[in-house]
Amino acid sequence: MNDSNNKIRTLEEALQEPRRHRDIELALKPMDNYRKTPDGPNGLPLSFWASWNLSDRPRRIALLLDDCQEEYRPYAAGILPNLIKLVDTFRRAQAESDGIRIMWSAWTRTYDDGISNAMDRWYGPKGLRPEDPENAVYVFTGAPGMKSLAEIAPTEEEVADGWFYHGKHLDMFWNFDENGSSYLDEKLKSAGIDTIVLVGLWTDECILSTAYAGSSRGYDVVVVSDAVATATTNQEIALKIAGSTVAKVLPTEEVLNYMKNDFTMGEPGAVKGTLHPDGRKDD
Repeated sequence: MNDSNNKIRTLEEALQEPRRHRDIELALKPMDNYRKTPDGPNGLPLSFWASWNLSDRPRRIALLLDDCQEEYRPYAAGILPNLIKLVDTFRRAQAESDGIRIMWSAWTRTYDDGISNAMDRWYGPKGLRPEDPENAVYVFTGAPGMKSLAEIAPTEEEVADGWFYHGKHLDMFWNFDENGSSYLDEKLKSAGIDTIVLVGLWTDECILSTAYAGSSRGYDVVVVSDAVATATTNQEIALKIAGSTVAKVLPTEEVLNYMKNDFTMGEPGAVKGTLHPDGRKDD
């Protein structure tokens, strides 16, 4: 839809009128999740972080295990104890609440599958030597490499219920059904989920991609800092970017404490709708 015919108000003009989605009195107060440095318009450049905390409101929450698969076991070794704790805690909590879910994905790109050729072009055509592979675009070990790490694998019932799937892109939301809808988004919407907790691999690729995609679809996003890992040197950079743009970055113990002591289940649709792709509240 082209909105060019609508008058785009200045911020000052907009604040003079009632706004459906804003509490004007609250909006005029200074931010406490903001820092600025001098010498730019409006004090730019800026630094932000999430204004919300997990315990701020009732939630419907899902743990997303991104590509926690056997091919990546060498990279997952350091975070596996935390992954086990998180899966165990979410499973116990899920048994007592219909506002909690767990979803597993596995990376499934295969050689010359024609999917997302922009990614193929970015990495380039070289480095696919079986004896010494360098190119990260594909699964090298076939089906065994796509199995979930045994210590945190979904049960047969969880698989049968559709809570494990084969992902084909960095973004966990990228798989689509016959109607063009995101498989993951539809599963989460069916449970009324409004908050996602991301763990797994790789921090600077799949975790960041999924964090941005989740935020764009209206979910509050948590990235668990010591339950994500990568094969590159970009771990801390990726966490800093996530925490300053799109996600709440928290350690495992803080998430566990929240789930055990502070989690309160919200009502479906209370903060996130299902009718619009961006997750705005349903009218």
